[in-house]
Amino acid sequence: MPSSSHSPESRSAESSSPGFSAESSADSPANSSSASRRSLLRGGLALGAAATAGLAGELWPGGRTRASAATRTARPAAGTVDYPSATWAPASTANYTVANRPSTYPINLVVIHVTQETFSDTIKLFQDPAHAATSHYVVRSADGAIDQCVREHDVAWHAGNWDYNTRSIGIEHEGWVDQPSYFTAAMYHASAALTAEICDKYGIPKDRQHIIGHVEVPGTDHTDPGPNWDWVRYIRLVNGG
Repeated sequence: MPSSSHSPESRSAESSSPGFSAESSADSPANSSSASRRSLLRGGLALGAAATAGLAGELWPGGRTRASAATRTARPAAGTVDYPSATWAPASTANYTVANRPSTYPINLVVIHVTQETFSDTIKLFQDPAHAATSHYVVRSADGAIDQCVREHDVAWHAGNWDYNTRSIGIEHEGWVDQPSYFTAAMYHASAALTAEICDKYGIPKDRQHIIGHVEVPGTDHTDPGPNWDWVRYIRLVNGG
């Protein structure tokens, strides 16, 4: 899952620090320490309620003001999704950086994650302003349903490396790296169709140099998607096989 030291303030440290997925929080300005994916996720949920009230109106990097709690939880119209098959499930604005990609940063990578949590709990974590991490998309195991949590033009804090965050789209997959039963045919097909559409949109080559696992991000200590993820099958599906 995403890690939380991906914010602008931690750029200098991120090149050598652990990455972010639902597993850890290395993408945010507030937390540069690594923790187990599961404990971080659970801890973020507990902290969220206490943190929400104090976050409204706080100043965010670059002089921007964080939206109110009401604004953060508002659900824009379905037309705001970038992928037509996705459902809009907005992350807290405290967990990503507003941008205008690809004008501000090129998009040339797709990063594959595994949540180490359930689909529903992952969405809750991304909506928690204390979690300090999120990805653009989350894919459900049972049926391949896709939620979009961050617009593609914004920078999601998912890779644990600011440079990689700025130029990538992060896709989370429900499951655990040591439980291959979560990697269903429905999940592979739905995720591959999403990745293919992203690659076509931004001119990203559909190969393993540009579609990578979180484990391959420099500085990360994450292992996802793990040895049970079938890369040969996935890349074949992305290429229409």
